[in-house]
Amino acid sequence: MKTLIRTALTAAALATATAACSSSVTAPPAAAPLDLSDVKLVSYNGCDDMLSGLRENTAKSVTEWGLGGPQIMYMERADMASKAVPEATRDNAGAAEHSTTNVHEQGVDEPDLVKTDGKRVITVSNGKLRVIDAATRKVTGTLELAKEKWVAGDLLVSGDRALVLFNGGGIPFGAVAKRAFAPQGGPQYALVDLSSEQPKLLGTIEPNGMHVDARLVGSTVRLVVRSQPDIVFPQAREDVSSAERLKVNQDVVRRAPITAWLPKFTITGAAGPSREETVPCERVSHPENYTGTSLLTVHSIDLTQDLAASAANPISVAADGDTVYGTGTSLYVTSNPRWWFPVPVDPPVMDTPVEPAPSATASAPPASTSTSGTSSGSGLAPAEEPTSSDPSPAVPPTQTVTPTDPVAPTEPVAPSSSPVIPPEETEVHRFDISRPGAPKYVASGKVPGRLLNQYSMSEHEGNLRIATTLADQKTSSSAVYVLRADTLAKLGEVGGLGKDERIYSVRFIGPVGYVVTFRQVDPLYTLDLRDPAAPRVTGELKITGYSAYLHPAGDGRLIGLGQEASEKGRTLGTQVSLFDVSDPAAPRRLSQLFQKDSGSEAEWDPHAFLYWPKTGAAVIPVSSYRENQTDSGAMVLKISDTEVTKVGTITHPKIKEGDHSFQPGIQRSMVIGDSLWTLSQAGIKVNDLNTLDEQSWIPLS
Repeated sequence: MKTLIRTALTAAALATATAACSSSVTAPPAAAPLDLSDVKLVSYNGCDDMLSGLRENTAKSVTEWGLGGPQIMYMERADMASKAVPEATRDNAGAAEHSTTNVHEQGVDEPDLVKTDGKRVITVSNGKLRVIDAATRKVTGTLELAKEKWVAGDLLVSGDRALVLFNGGGIPFGAVAKRAFAPQGGPQYALVDLSSEQPKLLGTIEPNGMHVDARLVGSTVRLVVRSQPDIVFPQAREDVSSAERLKVNQDVVRRAPITAWLPKFTITGAAGPSREETVPCERVSHPENYTGTSLLTVHSIDLTQDLAASAANPISVAADGDTVYGTGTSLYVTSNPRWWFPVPVDPPVMDTPVEPAPSATASAPPASTSTSGTSSGSGLAPAEEPTSSDPSPAVPPTQTVTPTDPVAPTEPVAPSSSPVIPPEETEVHRFDISRPGAPKYVASGKVPGRLLNQYSMSEHEGNLRIATTLADQKTSSSAVYVLRADTLAKLGEVGGLGKDERIYSVRFIGPVGYVVTFRQVDPLYTLDLRDPAAPRVTGELKITGYSAYLHPAGDGRLIGLGQEASEKGRTLGTQVSLFDVSDPAAPRRLSQLFQKDSGSEAEWDPHAFLYWPKTGAAVIPVSSYRENQTDSGAMVLKISDTEVTKVGTITHPKIKEGDHSFQPGIQRSMVIGDSLWTLSQAGIKVNDLNTLDEQSWIPLS
């Protein structure tokens, strides 16, 4: 079945918005001019100043529907944030050599559904945390955190403390256990003690808002949460004009109290009871220009300390946020401030007659709760690349009526019959996290275009490199900008990458950058970034298909994981490429492995990608589709200096549901000692790393 999810949703959104307006949209919206003036972040002069500013800016941004636009189900693709090389680690006595989560920056851990320290494997699935002894391969401890089995969670671990992150759901702890579970609940984070055989829940923090992302440096976790004003708008009446509904909503905003905006969070300690906290006015800053429709809050939690004390002093910014990138000393949060939701561009997907059912693919991407990271539910994007006449990116429904000019209190602006699309631009905020406790704001800036994911950014030698695609109704092209990290002022740029194409993957390695754009063929660009004031393209390789994820594989080598495609841009199946990039002027592909009619979760979530440099082993989850059947497993590869070869495939036992059974998709893989561990919803299988002989099966039912 061929689908064009993003295009179809855009059409539906525009159609619904048009029906709601007094005037119909008869022509493609024009792009508003892009103002690249500096973005400065300043503090409010007390709560009165804050309330005045938030009311006025929110009133300019509100529509006749309120702050969320018409009630349209808006699908987003799963976070495609690329991550970096897992290291061989011996970080505690007696631990076997082991891989780690595939993260973007060394020493900056990212949330994932499984962690290992070489002695134990900690995972969270179906609302339950489990600890598995790596030597005996037995489950030694469990802790139920959510009774609803479908609740998905991630982990961050430091020593004998784990922070479990639920993007939305319930944790049955203390006062929380007495509340009815809310399927649309906000994020909840649970601090767990792993020091004894039985894990123990130490406390929870529950912000009012939406989880964006988190990073762990040392023992400190930085949680990024986005919240919207808690304002209730009256039900729209059909006999009232759009202009009148807009005026009513603006009046509601101008009467809202400061508590409607101030971020709130609930902390429950081990001894209870729960207490609700509010971010005080003096800990909230704002850019010179902002919409007032969301606030970004950064919570800092030291996993070695008491949760109630550690999480008590967050900071907030009157800004939006959808993508997080972190180093050991910096935390970057980016957004497009004039788009209601982050709308990552969907990659094209194989032209297959069968789309796997959600229950048959455990590795299907989850629906995004924020950006990171947007799901069709199948992991498949459109079978055809949109034509140049297709809107790109998709236009959120609210943008068809949101006025872009200030709205005077007494002169509400009716929805325009020729709405203006907000400019594609990425706003960047940088925070200093080099010290314990709350981060310190450093600078803000913005660049044209929309970035793909966190891998579109890289801090190097005091500069931030950022790659974006700028598109209008007819054309698109990409560029890489170099900004000073201390001020986020622009130092240099190189543009003109992939005319009428868009970015599919980015990788920065030291002073070199790699950018893949795609429409019908896959140009791999190599960039020389040694002179930040004059970055330049040094080489280009055109091949069919594209790489959705790029991974360093030693000196002069680069692994590309993505899709092969026909010359017309139709995707055909999973491909793994080995590139020789030792000569930046002449990148070339040394080897290609292709599996027809298949896709891999690692294309959009590189946490699913494993590369073990010691042996050259690589493991990716793969699902193949044929005749109403989905075959799922983990493909094990051998990557030498010149070639990619397939070693074998690991599968997990089928899961039976009633009269039907299906193969669970393998989601993660790890190396511990000489064994390869693979994880699915059904359980964990342990195989010999070299021979792939099965050693153990650990069910997680």
